[in-house]
Amino acid sequence: MLKRVAATLLSTSLVLGATSATAAETITGAGATFPYPVYSQWADAYQDKTDIGLNYQAIGSGGGIQQITAKTVTFGASDAPMKPDELKKNHLVQWPQIMGGVVPVVHIEGIDKGALKLDGKTLADIYQGKITRWNDDAIARLNPDLDLPDQQITPVYRAEGSGTNFLFTHYLTQVSEDFANNVGEGKSVAWPSGVGAKANAGVASQVGSTNGAIGYVESAYATENNLNVAQLENKAGNFVTANPDSFKAAAANADWENAPGLYLVLTNQPGDNSWPIVGASFILMHTKVQNADAAKRALDFFDWAYKNGGEAASKLNYIPMPQNVADMVRKEIWSQIKGPNGQQVWQQ
Repeated sequence: MLKRVAATLLSTSLVLGATSATAAETITGAGATFPYPVYSQWADAYQDKTDIGLNYQAIGSGGGIQQITAKTVTFGASDAPMKPDELKKNHLVQWPQIMGGVVPVVHIEGIDKGALKLDGKTLADIYQGKITRWNDDAIARLNPDLDLPDQQITPVYRAEGSGTNFLFTHYLTQVSEDFANNVGEGKSVAWPSGVGAKANAGVASQVGSTNGAIGYVESAYATENNLNVAQLENKAGNFVTANPDSFKAAAANADWENAPGLYLVLTNQPGDNSWPIVGASFILMHTKVQNADAAKRALDFFDWAYKNGGEAASKLNYIPMPQNVADMVRKEIWSQIKGPNGQQVWQQ
């Protein structure tokens, strides 16, 4: 897995299963790096079963939206959902394919893994450059049992348009009025301090190699890179550890059936055990496609992933979509995707 993530960082493009698949049998997509580890595993298994490969460019959610809007790929992927009016304007539909958690990762020599506690306001102040050293009083008050070093903090952020950026800043704007007023939320924001790195893999690498650094990545990247993940205070006032159970707790109350355009962000959810930064990764496709065969191949793959990809997803700390959501997507969303002849390209 590390080899595949590294390859994506270097080339921003990776053809999975292309050795035996012809171009006509390859599904093309681009976008979020957040779900890349699980898409990689799904693609390998799907190619073994069908000989159909996946050419997925993990270039960030902003790039994925640009490419699907420009019709250069069959599907786009974004961790920041498009609003209903944006979908309508661009003749697109979207659906959640997988859920996962964004976690703060730190590199502080002498601090054990999982021992550091942070809250949203402190995290926001670190990323605004208002807290600059690890032994600052605000951090020390949250960690009375830790011997925090007089070490400069190096915040690491995503340099490109990113759904992980969106989820992280969406959370910070909810817990810090100061951050909301001075930085705001988005796939790209003007960070007041820190250093930029490309993609989840780049942030993980930068934090891993810099003493005093802090970053934010999708959970699988923290696991794969053996990084120190901080505890985070949730909306209920409890410090929680990032794991599948706390991610599922946050996602448990998601009301997809009443979300127009399936626009739903799962940050700062209630619940004693809820992880504060959870989000879905979305797939985007046009409602009217020129190549119906290519669209059907992509939908066959995502249908297979809904049915068969749960175990691989769970092993990587992702949350598979519930069965009722997958059924709703097949019936209400995929039925809107039609070919040049006006016929649905995919049917159950």
